[in-house]
Amino acid sequence: MSIINYVNKEIQFKIVYYGPALCGKTTNLTYIHSQVAEAHKGELVSLATAADRTLFFDFLPLNAVVVKGFKTKFQLYTVPGQVIYNATRQLVLRSVDGIVFVADSQWDKMEENIESFKNLEENLVRQSTSLDQIPYVLQYNKRDLSNPAPVHYLDFILNNRNVRVPSFVGIATTGQGVFATLNAISRLLLQKFARENEIASAKQQASQPAYAPASTALSGIAAAAARR
Repeated sequence: MSIINYVNKEIQFKIVYYGPALCGKTTNLTYIHSQVAEAHKGELVSLATAADRTLFFDFLPLNAVVVKGFKTKFQLYTVPGQVIYNATRQLVLRSVDGIVFVADSQWDKMEENIESFKNLEENLVRQSTSLDQIPYVLQYNKRDLSNPAPVHYLDFILNNRNVRVPSFVGIATTGQGVFATLNAISRLLLQKFARENEIASAKQQASQPAYAPASTALSGIAAAAARR
């Protein structure tokens, strides 16, 4: 759920990078953090476990989109990939606005990709939401390795819902596809935010009376009479 900071005039969106262990979630975030100017980013925080870690930082893009006078700020998180840290995954997913699912393109990682995607769906259900309600995109990472699965096969196993979502090939170690993926999920979040604001405004206008209350009309008449 986006957070509106009226003091700093910012709208904050939380984006979570999800996927199996060692698929490139951490590499995505470290690359993004390395490319954002110091004045526009927070500290890259790493919460380490015995064999995995969760990273997060926030940043304000240099060309941040302004919505009704508010700049857009993004908070990026990763989840630990190993199953034993599922409680941490659930915690990180709280109040998520958008998701980047990072898949490992290697053939021998297909089962792990599918299991991780199902785990994402299950954890969202535990929070009374679903992928039908949250914007998300797919990144097929590690395309530089010797035996990657074809993109159409990755789409077949991961992008097979009623409405296909944007997918990107990536080599996070070099930055290929990293910002294309981030830009796509950012646009989806802003589009959803704009739609929800339009609906809220329409409901507010519909709830207002189409005529002036009698007391208001009478006071207007009295004021006009007093001016004569």
